[in-house]
Amino acid sequence: MRFAAFRQGGRPGIAAAVQGGAFHGFLAGESGHPGALDALIAQGPGALAAAGRALLAGPEIALDAVELLPPLPSPPKIVCVGLNYADHSAESGFQVPSYPTIFARFASSLVGHCAPIIRPRISEQLDYEGEVVAVIGRGGRHIAKADALDHVIAYAIFNDASVRDYQMRAPQWTVGKNFDGTGAFGPFLVTADELPPGARGLRISTRLNGQVVQDASTDDLIFDVATLVSTLSEAITWEPGDVIVTGTPAGVGLARKPPLWMKPGDVCEVEVEGIGVLRNPIIDEAGERRAAA
Repeated sequence: MRFAAFRQGGRPGIAAAVQGGAFHGFLAGESGHPGALDALIAQGPGALAAAGRALLAGPEIALDAVELLPPLPSPPKIVCVGLNYADHSAESGFQVPSYPTIFARFASSLVGHCAPIIRPRISEQLDYEGEVVAVIGRGGRHIAKADALDHVIAYAIFNDASVRDYQMRAPQWTVGKNFDGTGAFGPFLVTADELPPGARGLRISTRLNGQVVQDASTDDLIFDVATLVSTLSEAITWEPGDVIVTGTPAGVGLARKPPLWMKPGDVCEVEVEGIGVLRNPIIDEAGERRAAA
């Protein structure tokens, strides 16, 4: 099943659809509204499935007529994985890692489907990174790899838009990965039962103004979803609603000659087979542009 978080007339709502079907749902405050997606995920797959069935009984929601929100606006953790495709590691000048390279994103950076990704006024080096998201549904620590996918409840798409000059200012990438309005997340959650185990074998592609700039398969992940869930649980206690942004393939703008930066007026689309298309226009941050300090 697929779940979308949206806003209409200033009121939040959620909607659900079966694969290939129309979305149906309710606004908050209506009698059929089952609660926010984060609360439903915390209650487990049974609660999410029951909510989906209830939402399907609601009125049809035209997604192009509402404001789509990040499916989970404030995840407990947003754990991003860098250098998780060998070709991207090579184009970035790094060796293939033997352990996941992780960094954190903050919820303040998130935007939804069709919302603008914002190029900050202090930089022109805004890059795209199409990625698959895995959403934790059952928490835990020291999770065996054989059991890891039992902890994943859904998948989604992410554009880990990166401000490269700020990313490279320090050994830690955190600042360049957390500018406001640069983490596109959506367009909805797809439950794990609709996809191959671990979202393996799915084509992932990024298009900038209709031109394909990244094209790969999730089979090319160095650390697949099960490995990430298990390995990182050696250190981190997973919680329901945690988000793992699994990494981007080769083709990023930084590695091109000349570099290919996103600019106002561009439209960036990330498509993942079986999940959908995450589309975002690019705009400038309000205020006078100035050179980076």
